[in-house]
Amino acid sequence: MISFEFEYYKPASIIEATTLFQSLDQAGKDPMYVSGATELITLGRVNQLKSGAIIDLKGISECFELKMDGTNIILGAAQSLTKIRDAGLFPFLNKAIVEIADHTARNKITLGGNLCANIIYRETALPLLLTSSQVVIASRTGLKTRPFIEMFQGRLILEKGEFLVQVIVPQSELDVPFVSVKKRRQWDVGYPLLTTAAVKRNGQIHVAFSGLCAFPFRDQTMEQWLNDHQLSTEQRIEKAIEQVPAPIVNDVHGSSEYRTFVLKNTLTDVLNELEGEGHV
Repeated sequence: MISFEFEYYKPASIIEATTLFQSLDQAGKDPMYVSGATELITLGRVNQLKSGAIIDLKGISECFELKMDGTNIILGAAQSLTKIRDAGLFPFLNKAIVEIADHTARNKITLGGNLCANIIYRETALPLLLTSSQVVIASRTGLKTRPFIEMFQGRLILEKGEFLVQVIVPQSELDVPFVSVKKRRQWDVGYPLLTTAAVKRNGQIHVAFSGLCAFPFRDQTMEQWLNDHQLSTEQRIEKAIEQVPAPIVNDVHGSSEYRTFVLKNTLTDVLNELEGEGHV
């Protein structure tokens, strides 16, 4: 049970939502946007999250787009992970989604909720970091469309009063070879030790990680070493790991040393698969 009282609003349009946020903020309500509300319920129960006003985005039609328009794949931020996976529009993202939590939780967790979550994993970011995906963001001055890789710095960077409306992925990205691997201590339960996603484009391998550090990331220096074919595969991986941009997570799910061991093995598998016969 959530231990605090709050006002509840469900606007029917983007402009209504952003205007409402401004007025509630000026009234000192510390408003919060929600779509699936899973994090509000989870953290609110233990007093780690609190708001005087909840703005539910489920009444906004643009947040529920889920289609191909002939050029792009459009994914509404308020769509549940289950609905997105069932639609089958973006297999790379679907591979990441199927490993998140369990089926019951995926019915409630939304794309926007996962990308903006407080939990460190945020695995849906990985395929978006590795493709030319864009985000549509609502603000008090209107809609803006930006490259995902510019707007995601460990988490989606939103100004106060902004919210994610859609993710847009060019359909051309469907042709890019990809790998997505999640490693747990126990195969089908518990939080992941490490999620690794990779693509091969124009002969170069690009990689993104979740669970390795306290935030999801893609690092160009790591990629440079992984693509240095003057070195052996083992040397490439060792050099890449030296460039991990933040401390490797050390927690009850796995020590930093064990995560490093898992990372080495995973990168070996990724390089073998994407550099194997048939991948160009």
